[in-house]
Amino acid sequence: MKLTVVGCSGSFPSTESACSSYLVEADGFRLLLDMGNGALGELQRHIGLYDLDAILLSHLHPDHCIDMCGYFVARYYRHEGGRAEAIPVYGPRDTEHRLATAYGDVPDDSCMSEVFDFRTLTPGTFSLGPLTVRTDRVRHPVEAFAFRVEHDGSALVYSGDTGPCEELHGLADGADLLLCEASFTDGKEDIPDLHLNGREAGEHAARAGAGRLVLTHIPPWTDPLTNLRDAQAVYDGPVELARAGAVYEL
Repeated sequence: MKLTVVGCSGSFPSTESACSSYLVEADGFRLLLDMGNGALGELQRHIGLYDLDAILLSHLHPDHCIDMCGYFVARYYRHEGGRAEAIPVYGPRDTEHRLATAYGDVPDDSCMSEVFDFRTLTPGTFSLGPLTVRTDRVRHPVEAFAFRVEHDGSALVYSGDTGPCEELHGLADGADLLLCEASFTDGKEDIPDLHLNGREAGEHAARAGAGRLVLTHIPPWTDPLTNLRDAQAVYDGPVELARAGAVYEL
């Protein structure tokens, strides 16, 4: 598998990065994890606009899904060859309704489903092309999911947005790479079931025996180097900060 960080800023885009979006490629199949603010433009640096095969949306906060509205325009009003073929879009309940509401004046109530094959996420395992995806609900104020993506003996785990939880540990067990949010700062914010800090992300990686930890979804007001040091204090494996354009081979 090849993982490309399309965007990694938390809550809103920074001067260096769009919001959460991660491209996973294997055997010619292209899967996108989230499409937050600014991600659609950045995605085109890496693949063609119509080259995606499937999309997973961890939850429906704008910094993880709002550029789906722009992507709808690109697929629905495409000038060459008519509308683009519908691709699978997995998300929480009511994803289609939420995106249509965010877009506003859609041509009709079902037009988004003409280019997006909406499928409701539930905890469990399913196949997407050559990939095996396992998902579970995690701790966040809205319905939210984390993902484990496997291919040819390798495993990538993406936390989405979550507070500390056993569900994330279960998905991350033995993963080659844990792409884990670290929005909060240890000792500064303490809001249950909302986000992880750098230390908590490191603790999840250590407990799961993950091969590598990449900290992501760090908002512009959080010091990333503090979170990096906090993760390194509790996890002995390689730790780094996600950056837009970074590529990982698994």
